[in-house]
Amino acid sequence: MLTKFEHRGQPPLPRPAFLARLARHAAVAAGLLAAALLLGMAGYHLFEKLSWIDAFLNAAMLLGGMGPVDAPKAAAGKLFAGAYALFAGLVFITVAGVLAAPMAHRLLHRFHWREDDGDGGQEKPGSRLVGGRKKGGATGG
Repeated sequence: MLTKFEHRGQPPLPRPAFLARLARHAAVAAGLLAAALLLGMAGYHLFEKLSWIDAFLNAAMLLGGMGPVDAPKAAAGKLFAGAYALFAGLVFITVAGVLAAPMAHRLLHRFHWREDDGDGGQEKPGSRLVGGRKKGGATGG
C-alpha cells in the first residue's frame, strides 16, 4: 500500500525495503501515466480523427507538459483538447508527487527519528533533541 509509512518512533526502512517501496511507487506512477496516455490517445483518435501514432504524440506531449503538436480543428476536438490539457497537468503533478513521496518521507524521517531508548519513541518531559538525538530529561542528565 502506498500510504503506509513508518511512524517517527520507528527506525527508517532498511535499504532493500526502501528500494521496494520506490519500485511500488514507480509502478503506480507508470500505471497512472499509461492510463492517462491511453485516454488521451483515444480522445484524439475519436474527436480529431488523428492516426494512433499522431494521437500518441499529442497525448504524450501534453502529459509531458510541452503542449499539443497538432492544433485541433473540430469543435469537439477543441473541447477534448482543452479538457485533456487540464487533466494532463493534474496527472503530471500527481505522478511527480507519487514519485517524490518515498524520498521526501525518508529524508524527513531521518531528521525526526528518535532512537528507541525504551520509551517507544515517546518524548520524555523536559527532554530535547540535539543533533537528532535526545539529550537530557526531566532531571537534566
